[in-house]
Amino acid sequence: MPETAKVPVQQLKGRPLGRILIKMGKVTRAQVSEALELQKKKRGPLGQLLIEMGYAEAGDVHLALAAQVGMDSIRLGDIDIEKNVIDMIPSQTAHAYRIIPTEYDRETNTLGVALDSPDNFHATDDLKTLMGFNVTARITTEEDMTEALNRYYPEEAADTINDLITELSSDEDLAKFVGRGESIDLDEIREMAESSPVKKLVNLVLLQAIRDKASDIHFEPFEDEFKMRYRIDGVLFEMVPPPKHVAMAISSRIKVMASLDIAERRVPQDGRIELLVEGRPVDLRVSVLPTMFGESVVLRVLDRTQVNLDLDQIGLREDEADHFRQLIKKPHGIIIVTGPTGSGKTTTLYSALRELNSPEVKILTSEDPVEYDIDGMVQCQIRAEIGLTFARCLRSFLRQDPDIILVGEIRDLETAQISVQASLTGHLVLSTLHTNDAPSSIARLLDLGLEPFLITATLEAILAQRLVRKVCENCKEEYDPTDQQLMQLDLSPEDVASHRLFYGRGCDYCNQTGYRGRQGIFELMVFDDELRELVMSAASSAVLRSAARKRGMRTLRESGLLTLYDGVTTIDEVVRETLSADAG
Repeated sequence: MPETAKVPVQQLKGRPLGRILIKMGKVTRAQVSEALELQKKKRGPLGQLLIEMGYAEAGDVHLALAAQVGMDSIRLGDIDIEKNVIDMIPSQTAHAYRIIPTEYDRETNTLGVALDSPDNFHATDDLKTLMGFNVTARITTEEDMTEALNRYYPEEAADTINDLITELSSDEDLAKFVGRGESIDLDEIREMAESSPVKKLVNLVLLQAIRDKASDIHFEPFEDEFKMRYRIDGVLFEMVPPPKHVAMAISSRIKVMASLDIAERRVPQDGRIELLVEGRPVDLRVSVLPTMFGESVVLRVLDRTQVNLDLDQIGLREDEADHFRQLIKKPHGIIIVTGPTGSGKTTTLYSALRELNSPEVKILTSEDPVEYDIDGMVQCQIRAEIGLTFARCLRSFLRQDPDIILVGEIRDLETAQISVQASLTGHLVLSTLHTNDAPSSIARLLDLGLEPFLITATLEAILAQRLVRKVCENCKEEYDPTDQQLMQLDLSPEDVASHRLFYGRGCDYCNQTGYRGRQGIFELMVFDDELRELVMSAASSAVLRSAARKRGMRTLRESGLLTLYDGVTTIDEVVRETLSADAG
């Protein structure tokens, strides 16, 4: 036991750090006085100065900081932890959060854990969310923690999803629900949701998805099976399916974590789970949908650290980026970003807003949902169930004296009309639409019922976009495409003769896919007088596209080809993402 144990932690809580180290017998008063004098000149934390001066060990300062916030200490090397306690926390969770379970009180469902950082209080919150325990924490040193993790949770012995599915299949408590269908009462559902193998599996699936940078996790019941799938870089990958009879247990466990009603299985429900995984804040948006064979659960993973909100990093070519920057700095007008769901529209808009965000500018956003929290911007969450729609939010925005407004999506005529009014009264409005390319956005706005003269008076530009997967840098290899591959893009061998093309062979780094990460390809249509006249004369999307191309607009297909020639993506990706785009 470290020396801190000789002094009750209650006597140390809230005391100055120097005083605690003196009481622990780790430094003298003279050494603390000397460090305090140096602190006046050098600045910096007292503990760090004492370490640099050679008066204190890093581990002792660490324990003193924990005592300062009222945490007891523990030396893991001096105790033997029971196997059933260790088994309560999966190996991946222990390593991800750097925690060791030390004891368990079944009556109060309280798990004692050791942490190696007093700042890691999020670990205790996440354990409660992920595993459903009440948690009490004590502090240990980094060396002690590393040694204990290697001792109790060796990486090579880590549970895999396959191991946990085998455990689920043989679990006697869950076996009694085989063939029961919907005839399960509320107490039994609670019992299923609290089952240790179910908690472990859900926990591991979530941690692995976050680690693999998945954007969505799907749990889907079918007549004869229950599927689990991840979406990584826009493509779904299937995992080993768990037994069908645990479908309700898994959906109920996720509903418990998201604070949803486990008794309600007839209507859709939405919720959220907030975690801090390996020091990164991760937000999981939960959607539960009743289907013929049970509840389908989809979790959208919003990992803020994985999104680079920088206009120079999203894939815009230099000329496009310069042009787009000029457009977003206009004092008023409407700029629309368009593309299908999951094409990166929100990331592009946030990157633009982040660049515009400054103390002199008031930015208001209405979003469904608010995906990224940015300081300096006033962000509103749409809640249609209580009448807080885009249109209603936007109407109130105009009384809030904004300079720039983000409307998450123009879905109806009312939202479109208020966006136009906002633009006409001197505001810059950024928004999204769901269309295949930039020219067809005009037809979509006309379909909503917006008058052509209002479109031409306010619309400054439309940016269409897609995301193509990038070739994995770890296993990329040069190759010569076949004639058949070239035909898919209407190319000849001469067209690619001067370019080096690459593909990914597949490795552990990219999960054997050959791809790692994604990049945008874009089509920027900027409005001038001639294009406005064409809109007024009800020109078709094809005529608008042709006129825009004469003015230098690069189509999605052309943008994709340039990305291909840069060696960033593959022919298959360009074909997949620009299939509906006009190649000519």
